[in-house]
Amino acid sequence: MADPQGFLRTRDRELPQRRPIPLRVKDWHEVYEPGDPEALKRQAGRCMDCGVPFCHQGCPLGNLIPEWNDLVWRDDFEAAIERLHATNNFPEFTGRICPAPCESACVLAINQPAVTIKNVEVSVIDHAMANGGLTPHIPQRLTEKTVAVVGSGPAGLAAAQQLTRAGHTVVVFERDDRIGGLLRYGIPDFKLEKHSVDSRIEQMEAEGTRFRVDTNIGVDISWEQLNERFDAVVVATGALAPRDLDIPGRDLGGIHFAMPYLSQANRLVAGDSVPDHISAVGKHVIILGGGDTGADCLGTAHRQGAASVTTLAIGKPLPDSRPVSEPWPLAPRVFEITSAHEEGGERQFLVSTVEFLGDATGQVRALRIAETEYRDGARVPQPGTEREIPADLVLLALGFSGTDAAGLSEQTDVAYESGLAKRDARYASTVPGTFIAGDAGRGASLVVWAIAEGRSVAAHVDAYLTGSTVLPAPVLATDQAFSL
Repeated sequence: MADPQGFLRTRDRELPQRRPIPLRVKDWHEVYEPGDPEALKRQAGRCMDCGVPFCHQGCPLGNLIPEWNDLVWRDDFEAAIERLHATNNFPEFTGRICPAPCESACVLAINQPAVTIKNVEVSVIDHAMANGGLTPHIPQRLTEKTVAVVGSGPAGLAAAQQLTRAGHTVVVFERDDRIGGLLRYGIPDFKLEKHSVDSRIEQMEAEGTRFRVDTNIGVDISWEQLNERFDAVVVATGALAPRDLDIPGRDLGGIHFAMPYLSQANRLVAGDSVPDHISAVGKHVIILGGGDTGADCLGTAHRQGAASVTTLAIGKPLPDSRPVSEPWPLAPRVFEITSAHEEGGERQFLVSTVEFLGDATGQVRALRIAETEYRDGARVPQPGTEREIPADLVLLALGFSGTDAAGLSEQTDVAYESGLAKRDARYASTVPGTFIAGDAGRGASLVVWAIAEGRSVAAHVDAYLTGSTVLPAPVLATDQAFSL
């Protein structure tokens, strides 16, 4: 194990400081200061190398957390990145934007603050990237089998990298102009600067993965043509069909879904010209939805210079500590204050939006809201509690209703269920040779689940193409009926 008495000597969590709010809201750089190497070593030393490491259970990837904690404590970052990459293709993403269910499952968290697993993880990969440790793994032989991966988010990239390393010829198709999916255009730079994505793409290109941007499968190339050209197809298009709010005034100007707003902001940060882009500058902004996407909109609006930002949530605020109904080692749903919430804005709970109100030009000017009442298990506006709040820009961050893959259901026999592509325990769709991975089949979820499913589907595709596989695959819920 790491320091045998580390969890006794160091009982508190130490994390890198966030940059001062007045400074960080003026730029788009990541919010954290560089970490202290000695503090990192102390925190890694708190890992107890438990007889039953429940952090493995908490992590969908099954990361070998005690092993690389021990190696960081021993200052062996070269071995640590090898152990980290053994289960996780992209720790630079999970170490920044994953909510760390592994920490909720940490045995030390039973009666002490959990080990800072996520910070140790990102420190290991950042050290590797800064010191030439991100080397390509070029396959020793090619199988002459071809695979198309549709979508370049974390699930698609993980599947592509694993299949390339297995010797298959892999082409990743992306409808946007750059590779990365939500990593590129959905996550703001203050959470994930894009040089991390660029570095990983360079590694994958050196390994042999091919990328095709500005190609919308189902529009530019039909799904039938794709199936004819490739021996297998992996659908990793995500689940970006937004959930709407069908109330009076929805057609007013100034009401937008969250993802176009975030995407345009990321393009502007990248130096692109975006005509008529959605901007919060000088506006009273209302965000409907209190999840991660809403928080991303909040931080973005701050940096654009909004006059005010208010986040409205229809439900109750979550508890400050682990509820009895979600005991250790489950990942509890607790009230969270993200870096964006620290920066300002107002959060209101138990608020139902009743109507959007417009001005003479057809632009939104206010929201009519009411207190939320729980009635027969449903959340409904409470009569007599209506009031108005001003709004120049409204962002709908209400979650997602399913995949928006163009033409998949119309051009193929892929079955759908509840807005998602249907698949079996092998990730196989109802069309032979077509596999479904990530949010397209799972629904909107965490980046760590996307990578885990990408790795797992790669193993199943490899077995489909060659009859067997040596690719490792996390044992996920969808895998329980099938063992490689």
